[in-house]
Amino acid sequence: MGIFILIADFGFNQSKRIQLFANEVYFIILISGIFTTIIRYLKLSKTLTKRVLLFDSASIFVILTIIYFHFFSEQSHKHLSIFYDDVWIKLAIILTFIREFAEKKIVYKRTFLNPAQLFIVSFLILIFLGALLLMLPNATQTNISFLDALFTATSAVCVTGLVVVDTGTFFTEFGQIIILILIQIGGLGILTFASYFSYFFKGGTTYENQLVLGDMTNAQKMSEVFTTLKRILYITFIIEFLGAILIYTSLDSLLFDSFIQELFFSVFHSISAFCNAGFSTLPNSLYQSGFKYNYLLQFIIITIFMLGGLGFPIVANLIKYSKYFLISRLLRKKHISYRPWVLNLNSRIALITTISLTIVGTVLFFINEYNHILTDQKGFVGKFIASLFAATTPRTSGFNTIDMGALQNSSVLLIMLLMWIGASPASTGGGIKTNTFAIATLNFFSLARGKSRIEVYRREIAEVSIRRAFAVISLSLIVIGFGIFSIAAFDPQINILSIAFECFSAYSTVGLSLGITASLSAYSKFVLIIIMFIGRVSMLSILIAFFKKVKHVNYRYPTEEITIN
Repeated sequence: MGIFILIADFGFNQSKRIQLFANEVYFIILISGIFTTIIRYLKLSKTLTKRVLLFDSASIFVILTIIYFHFFSEQSHKHLSIFYDDVWIKLAIILTFIREFAEKKIVYKRTFLNPAQLFIVSFLILIFLGALLLMLPNATQTNISFLDALFTATSAVCVTGLVVVDTGTFFTEFGQIIILILIQIGGLGILTFASYFSYFFKGGTTYENQLVLGDMTNAQKMSEVFTTLKRILYITFIIEFLGAILIYTSLDSLLFDSFIQELFFSVFHSISAFCNAGFSTLPNSLYQSGFKYNYLLQFIIITIFMLGGLGFPIVANLIKYSKYFLISRLLRKKHISYRPWVLNLNSRIALITTISLTIVGTVLFFINEYNHILTDQKGFVGKFIASLFAATTPRTSGFNTIDMGALQNSSVLLIMLLMWIGASPASTGGGIKTNTFAIATLNFFSLARGKSRIEVYRREIAEVSIRRAFAVISLSLIVIGFGIFSIAAFDPQINILSIAFECFSAYSTVGLSLGITASLSAYSKFVLIIIMFIGRVSMLSILIAFFKKVKHVNYRYPTEEITIN
């Protein structure tokens, strides 16, 4: 009941009478939540953890303070009017709901849904709920159709960034907050949040839950499942927090009407950048007057979305390697034993591929557009930052600091290639991923040299990784080809290059466009919704979800080579 009243209160304009009734319900919910927490401790049989005790103590103190100021203190109405705002009550309600839902036992039944199916279903539910929330009257300045709401929700949950309406002007602050929440949850996965909060408060979970979460987080050991979840959340929130601070310091305050607006801009773009979503509250993304020459802001956003695109295992491995390098090399601690392969093979390949693509993309774009679209940039530094941004943003972040419609065809093709490759595995980005591209490249070098296996850094790439890489490449081209064919059939008046660019962008969850998204027909928008969803969950996961796994057998058929060329 509280959830429905909260949604109605946020989403609809209320009369004074209904608002008073809602406030009475809120009061009952908050008091009930406090008593429930106290009773839970009185009946508790297990040992209390400090973190849960600290959270509950702090939340009860905050909720009681809000109740006092809002319901019982006449002085707050006169001198502390900020505490009388209904937003505080709603935040207290949300805090109560988080605590109560986290207390529920989450059980994943592999016999009912396998991990791939659970992963896909969680995204479908989140997209549908997001679309309904975006259709609330208070979420938009004018009415929005279900298709446009569904498109926006899909783009946010799948961290794509393609839009059919302007985020900053069409949606209200409430609508923009919904989009921001969808980006954050979609970037990390709703199961990540739900599972970790449940583990945080309950202190344990079933073995079956650990198996499912282990498949989703790629944890190498069952004992590391929740450590991996905690590391993902900590890395995300720390980088987003620091990113928001840096973005705020780089902004010109004269461009904003208030401190709150400037702060919201910083938080929104930090989360959007780290999750590689590409959503912006500006009509023309960062190609907006007052922002397109702010090279410090652009460099900060590049740093944030590249960290998000590297992937959580690689960022964690880099932190581990940095500690090792600092202690063993710079401080020269003799008692520290040598630990080989601190930077693992996965991280090495992803980093080398990322750096190589960034350098090659920046140089090619700089040379190709130097006397064309880069002429309005300020000096060499401006041209370099613009080229760096143009070479890194296609790797699924989706922001732009240049006029995409004015690019030369050769630059458009370069960006399409970079979009297709995308970010690194286990990141918030999309595409076929850097490691897939690296394995394919290493494979044809190995074939050219007459080798029967791929070897790099004194390691052999597992055969299953090679097969998975080529499956991902083939499936991506099939899905993108289907999208280009369908949209070209539904909207024959649109240039085929623009359609191809849109499909590559949707599949790789990038969000860049040559300006055709809003003008597409309803059928074409639905095609893009499907492509964005497939690009986020991956076609391979969808096939795994629907195909029954074959049991391992102890025989092999005779091997026979097939003619290739």
